[in-house]
Amino acid sequence: MSDSRLLGDVPVLIVRPGGASSANALPTVLWFHGLGADKELHLPELQRFAAAGLLAVGIDAVGHGRRRLPDFEQQFAGSSVANARLFNALVARTVAELAGLIDALVDRRLTDPQRIGVAGVSMGGCIAYGALVADRRLRAAAALLGSPAWLRPERADFPLDRFFPAALLSITAENDDVVPPAAALALHQRLAFAYRQAADRLDYRVIPAASHFMQPAQWANAVGQASAWLARFLA
Repeated sequence: MSDSRLLGDVPVLIVRPGGASSANALPTVLWFHGLGADKELHLPELQRFAAAGLLAVGIDAVGHGRRRLPDFEQQFAGSSVANARLFNALVARTVAELAGLIDALVDRRLTDPQRIGVAGVSMGGCIAYGALVADRRLRAAAALLGSPAWLRPERADFPLDRFFPAALLSITAENDDVVPPAAALALHQRLAFAYRQAADRLDYRVIPAASHFMQPAQWANAVGQASAWLARFLA
């Protein structure tokens, strides 16, 4: 069963693992959707994570879903520079809410504070990268078709040490021209030294011949890989 509610000001959709007792705090994955979408669109993915033993929490990003910008289309009808600025602002504001959201889940005894992960697709993948930098309580992440570019990871002062020891999986599409995979690959290359003694906690994968808008079988494959990764390190 799914449960739609507000945690503070954040709209969430919660799916519990079958047979899990409501009295037990559970390993949890926070799931973030793509640009223009909402948490309800990803109920099938939430159910798949729940089937792997995780409390799956779908989240409406800032400006989306139940708090969608009233002029969303108009705001994203500007220049590419203006659109990127707005996109990055919404991503950053969503990441900034993360600590309070985790606190609310733990305070309500829904979530085991030692087993929390984050995942997302496209814009949600961008949020996942930022989440690892923002909150060290996250133990695992799966970023699908996302990019860390908004964090400026190429900068010499970028906090690479904020990732390890969280288990990070990035999944990109070989032919993605919407969110090019170069920044994700470059980040993994830079992180390799930090993970050198626990290399199994860092993985970069490519879905062959896939575009940003994957075919159903490709998407099922990507979600399956993400689910298995999160269950491995959380459940």
